[in-house]
Amino acid sequence: MPFGLCWMSRVSILPRGCLQEYRSVLETTPPADLQDSANLQDSTGGAQASFHDLGLSEVMLSAVAAAGYIEPTPVQAGFIPRALSGVDVMGQARTGTGKTAAFSIPVIDRLKPREKGGGPQALVLVPTRELAVQVHGEVHKLSLGSKTRCVALYGGKPIRGQIDKLNRGVDIVVGTPGRVIDHIGRGTLVLKNVAYVILDEADRMLDIGFRPDIEKILRRCPQDRQTMLLSATVPPPVERLAKRYMRDPEILNFSSKDVSVDTIEQFYFTVEPTKKFDLLDRLIEREKPRRAIVFCRTKRGTEKVRQRLSKRHSSVNCIHGDMMQSARDRVMQQFRAGSLQILVATDVVGRGIDVSGISHIINYDMPQFCDDYIHRVGRTGRMGREGVAYSFVLPEEGNELTRIEMRINRLLHREEIEGITTVAKRPPTQEEREAEVATKRAQPAPPTPPGKRPRRRHRRAL
Repeated sequence: MPFGLCWMSRVSILPRGCLQEYRSVLETTPPADLQDSANLQDSTGGAQASFHDLGLSEVMLSAVAAAGYIEPTPVQAGFIPRALSGVDVMGQARTGTGKTAAFSIPVIDRLKPREKGGGPQALVLVPTRELAVQVHGEVHKLSLGSKTRCVALYGGKPIRGQIDKLNRGVDIVVGTPGRVIDHIGRGTLVLKNVAYVILDEADRMLDIGFRPDIEKILRRCPQDRQTMLLSATVPPPVERLAKRYMRDPEILNFSSKDVSVDTIEQFYFTVEPTKKFDLLDRLIEREKPRRAIVFCRTKRGTEKVRQRLSKRHSSVNCIHGDMMQSARDRVMQQFRAGSLQILVATDVVGRGIDVSGISHIINYDMPQFCDDYIHRVGRTGRMGREGVAYSFVLPEEGNELTRIEMRINRLLHREEIEGITTVAKRPPTQEEREAEVATKRAQPAPPTPPGKRPRRRHRRAL
């Protein structure tokens, strides 16, 4: 699409002074935060490796084959050998690239025989309950042939059952920081024998305020542990955490220069708030998605959209933070199994959740941050598969769309659906608004109607 046409179709526009800069950013140079940093090691190159080349034991190779893994992804091929060597590693890679197996395989392969009453040898911290369940399942799958025991610790589940599992002896603990702190305070989780600590989705954990809990947990772990950190982005808070609690970490960058996945088609609609649900209904009817996630910004909005969609479509459910954990687990299980076609959700499923076969992502509400858009869209097109993403943009959200395009270094294509009125008129620029205000000020006051005394102005005393 020619740049001029795309610019004229925007709902809200950057000031004219920024236009040339915006155009040069999109057409020539990627944003600064997408360029390779000098201190990051680019580990995406090289010939395709095999799991047999990574130094794994025969038991682990058998478990990997039974799990259906044929060849390691670039993240796994670069991360596993360094983790096996015992050094601290910080890996940067977007979701959907095999990060969970990248740290699970070397940790399981290096575990020592369990000692009675010795406590866990590995601790994995994750930001959400759903991700804790997913990592626990991956560890269980890759533990075939070994006697590795793993337990998931997260809120929303009875703590008594988790305590019983810990008392029976475990090798790996996967948990959210809050529940892990709870068990430490109760004395049911002892970290004196922890040799491996993994911080998964570290940037997300810091975003949602887990930094104090994470630091408290790390201070309880032995100083001679091996620490591994994985994150989709490496903002300054993640760097500070790594410098403080890791020992000369090797930094592996598996992020490509293009943040968005090439196999994902990305479109946007410009729409009034009152037309959003009609647009969503018509879009689902037109696309007939095999499996779709509709992202909303709030828990209340998620429930409202789910209720209205359920009246028109049979296979719809929702997930958000106010739901009981048993209900959230049930919904995710149905969605993974394919018995649920449309999942309406908040950003609780925007990070790290690996569900194969998602064909459509619909941003019913625009995300607050550009990185949230990247992670939402990343739910489809995983492992190189194709997918499509649609975003609903309100008249006042044009600048948010522009920032997303600058972040991903890519223009989204404008879409329309017949019968749904979309917003196409460009609002006045800052210069035009200032000129309108100046014109109104220059106009004389309207004459006083006959028979009516003019309004007197009184000066108030200070």
